[in-house]
Amino acid sequence: MGLRRLVSLALLVLAPSLAADWHSQQQDIMGTRISINFWLEDGDKAKAAMEAALAEMRRVDEEYSPFKGSSQLSRLNRLAPLASAEQPLAISPELNLLLDRSLHYGRLTQGAFDITFASLGRYYDYRKGKAPDAATRKENLPAINYQWVRLDAEKHQVYFAHPKVYVDLGGIAKGYAVDRVIDLLQRDYGVTQASVSAGGDSRVLGNKQGRPWLVGIKNPRDQKAIAITLPLEDTAISTSGDYERYFVDDQGQRVHHILNPRTGESAQGIASVTILGPHTFDTDALSTSVFVLGVAKGLALIDSLPGFDAIIITSSGQVHYSQGLTPP
Repeated sequence: MGLRRLVSLALLVLAPSLAADWHSQQQDIMGTRISINFWLEDGDKAKAAMEAALAEMRRVDEEYSPFKGSSQLSRLNRLAPLASAEQPLAISPELNLLLDRSLHYGRLTQGAFDITFASLGRYYDYRKGKAPDAATRKENLPAINYQWVRLDAEKHQVYFAHPKVYVDLGGIAKGYAVDRVIDLLQRDYGVTQASVSAGGDSRVLGNKQGRPWLVGIKNPRDQKAIAITLPLEDTAISTSGDYERYFVDDQGQRVHHILNPRTGESAQGIASVTILGPHTFDTDALSTSVFVLGVAKGLALIDSLPGFDAIIITSSGQVHYSQGLTPP
């Protein structure tokens, strides 16, 4: 893989220089900043491509946001705890795909990636600096276990085997959306050079008119500083960081949104994890997984997966690389 691939901690792909045939748009969708940049000479076709790309982002948000009562995800959380093996809940092929991939990473990481983290995680309020109290923890921590999600992937049916289970696809849905947009631009509009990002998840297609995309890794304790900048092309990249949603509690502990499913508390020891691979559908889930697993187990996992690499920055500022990356 070498130095041709790297990722931004905040996934800020450095924007292409302004030119008549570069088309760029930024909007707030899926609870984060969406950025779409691509090269296309036909202006009318480019306008249609941009509208289609943004519409697809909005569609995924409408279907899988836990904050929208009409979403498929909200329906799942309402009805799957009431379903059973005898009377499972029928779901769409797309939600089936998202759950199936999520459960795959639950098994692969032995529970480090767990979409049921929200059974307790939804009681954190990072804006108000509040964590769930002891009674709430006791009641909901047992519901964090991806194995409670009983999915029949062939029949597109599911039920929750614990009444308190609550699923959040935030660790995989944005990556899925980025892949969807890249595929749409490439398949339907003939785009061969593009970058698409949704918060911490990004994918670049091709290069910038013969030059690689330049991507920088931010210092997680100084958001204005870039720690590393390297060339990148045809790569999916995802970063999970403890600086995205957090507060500092009365004991001076950083309480952030990446929870260890076993404890229901913020994973400790790592400040950021960046994963590189072919698709953001996978790198999104793996960045969270490695953050929870820690440096040794996380790197061992990534080194076992062909086509994937990792850059880890610990809470003390140390930088670790997977075997496929050469330190700059």
